[in-house]
Amino acid sequence: MQTDFTPVLSFGGGTLIGLAAVLLMLGLGRILGATGILSGTVFVTSREELSWRVALILGTLLAPGAIYFATGVMPAISVPSSPAMIVIGGVIVGFGASLGSGCTSGHGVCGLSRLSLRSIVAVPTFMATAAITVFLIRHVFGG
Repeated sequence: MQTDFTPVLSFGGGTLIGLAAVLLMLGLGRILGATGILSGTVFVTSREELSWRVALILGTLLAPGAIYFATGVMPAISVPSSPAMIVIGGVIVGFGASLGSGCTSGHGVCGLSRLSLRSIVAVPTFMATAAITVFLIRHVFGG
């Protein structure tokens, strides 16, 4: 499986995620962690909390449509895994996010910028696990 090198798009996407994290922290004093935001819509604590979380999730879901409206082309999405592998991966990631008290976006984008010790430990753990997983899948199991 080949991965395209897209530094400009990656930089732009990273910049927008960072900007969103800063705006959410400045505007509402909240951390932009995808798992926590989704969890807060399932286990509602207050109406104010629910409204911004739903707005953020809707924005995420509607973004491809906005890109289509602006460019006339839908973003290309390719998922080279079976539905069963996607479900298994989702369960593993969900378990890991619960165990690690946050997901990669919360720890990597927001936790590191706040110099959170938990995030300083979690992010290298995520990265090492990802590197080992890619190595095993591509070179050992031949995926």
